Amino acid sequence: MQYQYQQVAESSSSWGYYVPPSEVRGMIMDGSDPLEWVARLAFESAVVIFSMSSCCMCHAVKRLFCGMGVNPTVYELDQDPRGKEIEGALMTLVGNYSSVVPVVFVGGKLVGAMDRVMASHINGTLVPLLKEAGALWL
Repeated sequence: MQYQYQQVAESSSSWGYYVPPSEVRGMIMDGSDPLEWVARLAFESAVVIFSMSSCCMCHAVKRLFCGMGVNPTVYELDQDPRGKEIEGALMTLVGNYSSVVPVVFVGGKLVGAMDRVMASHINGTLVPLLKEAGALWL
């Protein structure tokens, strides 16, 4: 099944590809386990960010990737009726944080929440992971 993505611009920067809630529902309404939904969505693109549109940490991680020249696929959980179910599955994957988002997958692999993403960026393992996934060509 082929999905159409909309490119969304905020001010002068782009968040990559935002997937409209109607398309997410179409992908996950088959009654399968929410963890399977997350896995399926995570493998759809080289970089996938599960986010909340009003979250400052989500904003920061989207800016980080866009600033590096990466165009992530962004799933805004607060804009989807099944977002709470996806958030529950993410909580299972990353642990029971007070705020589970943002959650980042690169090349289908779970990088983690903001703390893990920043640690990977600082210790130099994020860029090779992005190159391996085909999200960065530098």
